[in-house]
Amino acid sequence: MFKDYAAYDALGLADLIRRKEVSPAEVLEAAIARIEAINPQLNAVVRPLFDRARKRVASGIADGPLSGVPFLVKDLLAQINGVPTGNGNHLWATRPAVGNSELVTRWERAGLVIAGRTNTPEFGLTPYTEPAANGPTRNPWDLTRTPGGSSGGSAAAVASGMVPIASGGDGGGSIRIPASACGVFGMKPTRGRTPAGPFIGEAWSGFAVEHVLTRSVRDSAAVLDATHGPDRGSPHPLQTHAGTFLDAVQRAPGRLRIAVSREPMLGKAVAPEVIAAFDETVKLLADLGHEVLEAAPPVEREAFSMAFLTALAGELRADIEFTAKTFGIKIRPGDYDASSFGMGLLGEGFTASDLITAHRYLTLSARSILGFFDGVDVLMTPVLSSLPVKIGALQPSAIEKKLLTVLGYVGGGRLLKKLGIAEQLAAQTFEFIPWTPVFNVTGQPAMSVPTGWSPEGLPIGMQFVGRFADEDTLFALAGQLEMARPWKDRRPPL
Repeated sequence: MFKDYAAYDALGLADLIRRKEVSPAEVLEAAIARIEAINPQLNAVVRPLFDRARKRVASGIADGPLSGVPFLVKDLLAQINGVPTGNGNHLWATRPAVGNSELVTRWERAGLVIAGRTNTPEFGLTPYTEPAANGPTRNPWDLTRTPGGSSGGSAAAVASGMVPIASGGDGGGSIRIPASACGVFGMKPTRGRTPAGPFIGEAWSGFAVEHVLTRSVRDSAAVLDATHGPDRGSPHPLQTHAGTFLDAVQRAPGRLRIAVSREPMLGKAVAPEVIAAFDETVKLLADLGHEVLEAAPPVEREAFSMAFLTALAGELRADIEFTAKTFGIKIRPGDYDASSFGMGLLGEGFTASDLITAHRYLTLSARSILGFFDGVDVLMTPVLSSLPVKIGALQPSAIEKKLLTVLGYVGGGRLLKKLGIAEQLAAQTFEFIPWTPVFNVTGQPAMSVPTGWSPEGLPIGMQFVGRFADEDTLFALAGQLEMARPWKDRRPPL
């Protein structure tokens, strides 16, 4: 047995395999053993694919930069031929995919060995990972707390050393949120940087993009080098990236002009532990020689929150209607979690003009926010407004769940709208995540870097946002921060 498996990042494992110090089969078996030992505590891996992985290794894996490295895929968006994409829903968990997503093809072409799928909230909606279909995933730093969402299973798996890399998708912070909660590195690339097809035209109206969560910065860059570039029919094709992202990690970023802000863009309150970690990171940036100024782009909290919620509700209603049509059944509240079904009910209550108006507002807001970056290289904010919350803390109450079920049977979407529930929900939704959704709307690259830790040892990530299509600057800065405050060898006390 390869006992030192968890001590290496992905590029380290690939190097050992390349030099024949260890075989791909030995590495895979070490990963499987660790998953089987740790997963019962965390519930991060909900669909083991061990036999599939063993067959791929036995038949010869692709000779790529990450050949032989075990990998987990979030159980949402990315499709693996013959394997269900469960979407955190009990119906989809029974339906095998027909064909690979382009991103899966590129992951496997790079040599990654898919060993399972990770837990996600239903349809990727919530910033916690507690789907009824699979049960909650737990944070490896504190088993009573959430690992965040929607890529919570992937973040918990990477933080606990099951694998060095796992995939994530980010439509409102779903890579950055769990990266912060679990103390790993999470990069949301620029809109269009990674392929979304061929089964999806664009995810969440272009807000969502897929990439990975990692312990080391260089692993994230290496995966993006292997996967970036448009696929056929991409609605957001970017110019081919010159050079490599991995080179950027190893390059000094120079003196950057970094705007910093602790003021919530969409919420109202920030916990003292988060403020303390923010202040420590500001000092670190100054010590590293960067020009630091307090500034942030203006965001109209209520209007932006309501517009984003409207767009999200439309997406969830479409997901629910598509699910019912695919399985040839009527829409039944019992087939969905209360949070996603409730959001879908709101979507039923909005009109087509409501949705278009929301998108127009968000597009104009994005133009204004992007203009702010004409004067700065990077913006830093916290990722979350508080420490990771307790399991169940953000779930609808029993009374709310019952009400949503009743309204679902009587077609209560318009009633929810008339009662002003949408405005109340918009105000509540972004209290835990008051910064991340803004940069899904703008499409900019943004990353969570685990620079802070609470007094009790819980990770606190800081968000760094770059100019559109400028992952290079973020990777260079992340590499510098990783050298100044190493984190990849900090392990949760499992």
